[in-house]
Amino acid sequence: MEIELDKAKLYFEIQGNPDNPPIVLWHGAGCTLRMWDLVIEELKNFYFTIAFDVRGAGNSINNDLNEEAYSFEQYSEDLNSILAFLNLDQVHIWSMAWGTRAAIAYSSLNPTKILSAAFSDASIEGADVNAQRLGLKDALVKQEELGIERFNPPAGWNIHANKDSAARSLSAAAKFDLHEAFNQIDFPFMIMTGDHDPNLSSSKDMVSSSSTGELKVLENVGHGSVLQRPDLTSKNFLEWHKRILGA
Repeated sequence: MEIELDKAKLYFEIQGNPDNPPIVLWHGAGCTLRMWDLVIEELKNFYFTIAFDVRGAGNSINNDLNEEAYSFEQYSEDLNSILAFLNLDQVHIWSMAWGTRAAIAYSSLNPTKILSAAFSDASIEGADVNAQRLGLKDALVKQEELGIERFNPPAGWNIHANKDSAARSLSAAAKFDLHEAFNQIDFPFMIMTGDHDPNLSSSKDMVSSSSTGELKVLENVGHGSVLQRPDLTSKNFLEWHKRILGA
């Protein structure tokens, strides 16, 4: 589905029964909404899923040359346009890595819209990309030793209509005060990060500073957990979310 805005076209997909709890799926850096395909197969019987490409990434087109167009403020307005189109006032959120930064920013700008959130691979500190790659490599070796199934990423998970625009879309994180935004969170949330992900240190600090969050450490998992282990992340999400919903 698409929404045409003044200087942008937003692409999103919905699955599941609209009467079920709505959940927004926020993709990671370099990814598109396709990264959620295997997870959605596990969610769509219980939730109304809304996966979208942020402005400039995937199949969402940005024609606004102003730098402000690549900002969490703009992406938040874009998501609100999608939710308004779907007649949704409040949603749950599941995000990964860079997308968790975006989701935290969104929640601070729209505190009344968030019912709960699962933040995968969470950090509000500077990203150590090299450490993330090394941790992932170690995790994959460990998984192979243990005979854990290797999942192929969904087709199109990193294919963008405009590569330059997709790269620019990531600049939003450096422009936003994520520490202040995170301190405003007062809804139930879970941080789910792998034990081989260098973001785990920040994840632990985030949970310890909050009264509404809990931490789930995924064994033998590196950065990019949803793509790497859609089975394990879905299982843990569903167990946690059913518990907080009282289902």
